[in-house]
Amino acid sequence: MLGERPDAVQGTAGFEARWCACDLGEYRPCRGTYEYYPYESLPPLEPGLFTGDFDWLGGVGSPVPERVAELDAVAAELAAVGLELPADFRAFAAGEWSHRVLDEVSVTCCWSDLSKPLPSPVEPGAFLVRFLRDQQDCVIWYLYLRPSGETFVVHSPIDFQYAYEARESTEGPGRGLGDPAGLRAAISWCAPSFEQFAHRFWIENRLWHLLNLADGGAPARLAPEMRAYLRHYAPAGAVG
Repeated sequence: MLGERPDAVQGTAGFEARWCACDLGEYRPCRGTYEYYPYESLPPLEPGLFTGDFDWLGGVGSPVPERVAELDAVAAELAAVGLELPADFRAFAAGEWSHRVLDEVSVTCCWSDLSKPLPSPVEPGAFLVRFLRDQQDCVIWYLYLRPSGETFVVHSPIDFQYAYEARESTEGPGRGLGDPAGLRAAISWCAPSFEQFAHRFWIENRLWHLLNLADGGAPARLAPEMRAYLRHYAPAGAVG
């Protein structure tokens, strides 16, 4: 489950690499609803686990026609600018067993919300596709798609779809959103692929429930991969 960290942080191209999440009980404190944790401080994941099949989740199930139609509409817009949705995201977002998983485990009532392709405000030719948002929009997660074919996951407190629509309604289409340096600082890289993002989000939110809501002895009842995840933070022997 845990292994050598892939050399992914080097590919963030100027975005700060950090994970936005809640606490993990006493093992990883959080000063508010969310905390920004440096990516290099996180438990490393085993790269071989992520094949696009989501075996760690038990698979994704058959595609849901309504979900496929929604994804096809986004894919068609991306194809017009020479980009495509990553296969792992398409499989997860369309699957009958998987497409609600992140919503169901989220401890802060995050919900899946697919946007149309949104031009990156800091990189010509790149696009964002929103796929998950916090209930109160404290943080919003996006696929970040580059013309080179590189795709990764970022988060931001900015709803870029709303920002573009608000700007166009007041100043006309084609206007920028503000200072590029400030906008770049508001976008954080957080995973080298959608599947790796989904796995870390899934395991951390499940851990939160067990560590904060269970009636004592939670670490002893954790699945092996969860205990391994916590050992990254705990003193030797503290998790078992």
